[in-house]
Amino acid sequence: MAEDKSNRNDNDWIKQLVLMGIGTTSLAAEKLKEVSEEWVKEGKINPDQAQGFVDDIMDQIKTGQGNFENNMERQLRNMLRDLGVPRQNEIDELRGRIDRLERQVRDLENKLWR
Repeated sequence: MAEDKSNRNDNDWIKQLVLMGIGTTSLAAEKLKEVSEEWVKEGKINPDQAQGFVDDIMDQIKTGQGNFENNMERQLRNMLRDLGVPRQNEIDELRGRIDRLERQVRDLENKLWR
């Protein structure tokens, strides 16, 4: 039971991080837009510069978020491996071996009954 509770806590932690990342991106986009609109009103930059500024910053945030997601995916893969959860290619390999063994058993049974 303690292991189930630990796994649930790990999942909650991962979900919170992902949601925090999404919320942070949305908040950043909102604030950047507000700041750029204020600068346009004050005459510090023109509307085209404001849009370029927002686009550049959001691209940087998305790149960082992509790196974060890749790191999280790698860590999750490592956790699953540490827990002994097999990868899909390992399962497929075992299925192939089982199929070959079943064929061999059938062949041996057929030879015995001839």
